[in-house]
Amino acid sequence: PRACGTGWHPGGTAVCAVLFLGALPSPAATSQGHVSVILLGATGDLARKYLWQGLFQLYLDHASGGHSFTFHGAALTAPERGQRLMFDVLKKLSCPPDEPPDRCAVLKDQFLRLSQYHQLNTAENYTALNTEIEMLLRQEGLKEAGRIFYFSVPPFAYTDIARHINSSCRPPPGAWLRVVLEKPFGHDLESARELAAELAGFFREEEMYRVDHYLGKQAIAHILPFRDQNRQFLDPIWNRHHVERVEIVLKETVDAKGRTSFYEQYGVIRDVLQNHLTEALLFLTMELPGNVSSAGEVLQRKLQGFQSLRGLGKGSAVLGQYAAYGGQVREELQRAQGYVSTTPTFAGVLIHSDSLRWEGVPFLLTSGKALDERVGYVRVLFKNRAYCPQSGTLRDAGSSQCKAKQIIFYIGHGALNTPAVLVSRNLFKPVMPASSWKEAAFQPELHVFGQPLSDYYVYSPMRERDAYSVLISSIYHGRKDFFITTENLLASWEFWTPLLDSISHQSPRLYPGGVENQHLLDFEMVGGELAFALAEPIELLQPKAPTPSDYKTIQAKYRQSPLVSAWAEELVSQLASDMERAASSAVARAGHFHLALSGGSSPVVLFQQLARHHYAFPWRYTHIWLVDERCVPLADPESNFFSLHDHLLQSVRVPYFNIHPMPVHLNQRLCVEEDRGTELYAKEIAALVANASFDLVLLGMGADGHTASLFPHSENGLEGAQTVVLTESPVKPHQRMSLSLPLINRARKVFVLVLGKGKHNITSLISRVGHEPRKWPISGVSPSSGRLVWYVDYEALLG
Repeated sequence: PRACGTGWHPGGTAVCAVLFLGALPSPAATSQGHVSVILLGATGDLARKYLWQGLFQLYLDHASGGHSFTFHGAALTAPERGQRLMFDVLKKLSCPPDEPPDRCAVLKDQFLRLSQYHQLNTAENYTALNTEIEMLLRQEGLKEAGRIFYFSVPPFAYTDIARHINSSCRPPPGAWLRVVLEKPFGHDLESARELAAELAGFFREEEMYRVDHYLGKQAIAHILPFRDQNRQFLDPIWNRHHVERVEIVLKETVDAKGRTSFYEQYGVIRDVLQNHLTEALLFLTMELPGNVSSAGEVLQRKLQGFQSLRGLGKGSAVLGQYAAYGGQVREELQRAQGYVSTTPTFAGVLIHSDSLRWEGVPFLLTSGKALDERVGYVRVLFKNRAYCPQSGTLRDAGSSQCKAKQIIFYIGHGALNTPAVLVSRNLFKPVMPASSWKEAAFQPELHVFGQPLSDYYVYSPMRERDAYSVLISSIYHGRKDFFITTENLLASWEFWTPLLDSISHQSPRLYPGGVENQHLLDFEMVGGELAFALAEPIELLQPKAPTPSDYKTIQAKYRQSPLVSAWAEELVSQLASDMERAASSAVARAGHFHLALSGGSSPVVLFQQLARHHYAFPWRYTHIWLVDERCVPLADPESNFFSLHDHLLQSVRVPYFNIHPMPVHLNQRLCVEEDRGTELYAKEIAALVANASFDLVLLGMGADGHTASLFPHSENGLEGAQTVVLTESPVKPHQRMSLSLPLINRARKVFVLVLGKGKHNITSLISRVGHEPRKWPISGVSPSSGRLVWYVDYEALLG
């Protein structure tokens, strides 16, 4: 017999496990051909709990017609033991309540006869599997329709298995191949890209089905159809003018015991938020396509939704870890007694979309283990402009406009313990598909979010389906609407990876677990960031890093100028406060404040601090200038102005005509001397800034001693009469525009911000050198009649 089929790409050999079954039903009613389902990892936990039941449901739904089936269970376990383990699971399969018991018994018996276990551990095993499938089809006189390979195995095994399938177990031409992949799909953006590239060497994109089982949850799966069918009601109110906030929540009472090896690697954000809750978020925020049944259109709108999400910073999340987790890790992973894990088991994340529809609306994603209840929901809370002065008794009579207005997609468990869609009666009566959803009757004493169920229109599925059954049915039918494409996957990791990197060493708040958590995990939105509402109890605190009081011996001078030093967060807070005082003083003195800001990475945290915490800053009277700029268009992410706009200008109220970007882009070209951009900026400064003396210039210090865009041995800007110059970066071969050193030294105040351990060597060096601007331009900063202050964090100062 011939091999399994022509490969998608030349492959090698690999590993796996699987095989076939007994006699098939008569081919009379199977003219559409035969489907082979191969479940890899057939004796694993996921297969035992969900996948075999989902495959049995597939057989129940299609046993009476269409394709014929065989089901091949596969694993690395030896054949005799593997078959025994697999059939222990199959014997316990259950039928849905609406299935007649007699029919169920017959179909279950057939399903068991159509299922058999085989060890897949070598390339020869895969070839043998292919041979047996083809031999069976010849004996029964059946045509092959396709094969489904379900990868219920760890991702590190994907590549070898994919190679074996591609080289020796593909179906023949004319039959389809569907490969089903379970999460995790990588650990971050880089690992996801690597895994995606490896799989792309063996399978076409249309052949891969990445499973996020939450997309099979009936309430989640109905978000897009609900929005589509209720456009007439939702179009006017599904936006920032009417929605107060959105909550996407998945709470669990169980802990991570027995799964700490997985959890130590992934944590709650990778386990739940990056995939399940993000997909729900996109169903809410994406613009509706013309056809919500078109997988291609839905994907494009989801990708556009990703592009509109604002980047996440360290302040976007609050993190927790239940108190027993550390002990479980030490015990299960045999770590040393002093080992301290920083893996979060609880997370709350604040997300904003910069789309016109959702700008300013907070989306709160929350999940955790060892919490007070098991529940999942998506809650859209609408603003309520009504005020009802009558008493509570009168107000509760009828459908008052003062009651909360909300739409809830209830995933399950909790008070209702079933999937449901709830719409406040004072919003609208929704359109629901009568074939699959019914108006539900629950106990009148039940309350959801503080309101009796009588305040809602409540709908539940006509037939409750397990998420895996829904998804397996979609795979069989070749529908990709509720699966994660490669583009979708990489967009999600691109969004989440910066946050994961920024919190990788952050100590989470410890919480006892269960109802004892009380209000310890409550959090609130403060200035566009999240913070826990209550102080952390002393007895739960882990040892903290040394406090500033440990460094009382630090001198208050650096290069004969005042020095402010602290841990980075405290230092930036102090610098922002000092800038606000300088601004208020300048406005009181002269009626305006001229501030020149540097680019680079260090000022970003300062910009964010100013935007979120300094509401008394006199922005209305502030002129913002650039110290330096890259020769790129202002809308380029490399532009200093772009960074300034992204992290500060869009969040504060500076008058448009008070913002002065450097003219690097003139006559449709960049930094050409003949365009005289430097002269234009110099004239603008001379016209608006008295004596060309800025009230405050903020500088940074590069690892080579440069400041602004004045680099060592620069031909321009270190001396002479020019105030604005073009310079050349020694690192990247492109030009910059920069204020000159003589102009900087005319400022009333110059603040230099230096952050991070990477700046320790240059900080130590510059502390010892004299006035040598050609070697180290920062050493030439010395305001002639102003004040220089250094803001250096402990890592830069002390290494």
